[in-house]
Amino acid sequence: MLRRMRLSLWLVMLVPMIARADDVATRARKIHAESIVVDTHLDAPDQLARKWVDVSTRGATDHFDIPRAREGGLTAPFFAIYVAASYAEGGAARRALELIDLTHRVVDGHPKELVMADSAAGIRAAKQAGKMAILMGIEGGHAIEDSLGVLREMYRAGVRYMTLTHTNTNHWADSSGPFYEPDFDPKKSVVHGGLSDFGREVVKEMNRIGMIVDISHVSDDTIRDVLAVSRAPVMASHSSCRALSNMPRNVTDDQIKQIAAKGGLVMINVGSGFLDQKSYDAFTAMLAKVRPEYVKLKVKYAKDPAKLRAEMMELYKKAGRPPRADWTKVVDHIEHVMKVGGEDAAGIGDDFDGIEDVPVGFEDVSFYPKLTEELLRRGHSEAQVKKVLGENFLAFFARVEAAKAKLASEPASTAVYTPK
Repeated sequence: MLRRMRLSLWLVMLVPMIARADDVATRARKIHAESIVVDTHLDAPDQLARKWVDVSTRGATDHFDIPRAREGGLTAPFFAIYVAASYAEGGAARRALELIDLTHRVVDGHPKELVMADSAAGIRAAKQAGKMAILMGIEGGHAIEDSLGVLREMYRAGVRYMTLTHTNTNHWADSSGPFYEPDFDPKKSVVHGGLSDFGREVVKEMNRIGMIVDISHVSDDTIRDVLAVSRAPVMASHSSCRALSNMPRNVTDDQIKQIAAKGGLVMINVGSGFLDQKSYDAFTAMLAKVRPEYVKLKVKYAKDPAKLRAEMMELYKKAGRPPRADWTKVVDHIEHVMKVGGEDAAGIGDDFDGIEDVPVGFEDVSFYPKLTEELLRRGHSEAQVKKVLGENFLAFFARVEAAKAKLASEPASTAVYTPK
């Protein structure tokens, strides 16, 4: 009799808990469907350039296709115009233009589902029309081949942000470096001590034309210089929080505060190493383990970087992949940015198709609704959730455009890169 009474009492307590859980899930579905969902970094073009697949086909790339994007409620991904470091000394602008063309071909092939966009208004119009807005951001400042004229032409072609470096220091900005290489030495990436004089001209010209300045991949000194010289808010398009995972590509609390103070954003990268200290520590331990063999391969393939990278990936495969983070770590990082920089400073920049260590439970673009539900479960308001999903980015984009309007009377820069 006593056992039956205890069971009955437990069931009475459980029913409201289930009801509350169902209520949160129902609210999350409604809010997510209403929201504009922006992802500021998706590497689909690079994958499609290596193997062309119709994006209406499920599994077209590792993490993106139209069916999965629809399931995830994705409104506006930025296709990364990723220009590998191997193009730094020749062909970088051509590679960028080829990927811009590829992006247009993707959109042109699906006019009922996709539309090109280059403004906040374009994103909102796409949502209204039930379409997905595709925007573009250059990854790797060497893509402009040290020419402000090329920078301006990239903007005219529809590119709306540029990551100042990739993992390579270029002729005018220091990178945080190739942290994924077994013999990684951050000192090797220190050439200018941040931005060079020409690099400062690049940032100022980006402000003038309305090109978003992206500080993902750059060194701490470069972030310092960018924040000092930029006349517009800046963004980390696909970085996470160094306080939660101490890796070079993440931003510090001081940087988050400074970026937010200037009206900028930190968009969370979902790579496991970016999210979880244990995952990153396991990764660095694996690098140390394979370093001796990698050094030998580096000598052997000194003139064949593509082969060297392939061999490096094989080494990693043999050594065993580090553990993947749990997907809730994504929300931990979002909340950390909100805590440190304010609720207007956080957003999503997954780096899908550019990472291999996706978190468990957040494997592709179909999983965005989980973020909405988890943020609600943690007590965030509907308005705060909508900000993280996309409204923060739209407000930031408007601030960049406002800075452009203020600089409208300023003539185009005639600065020219001069090799030392």
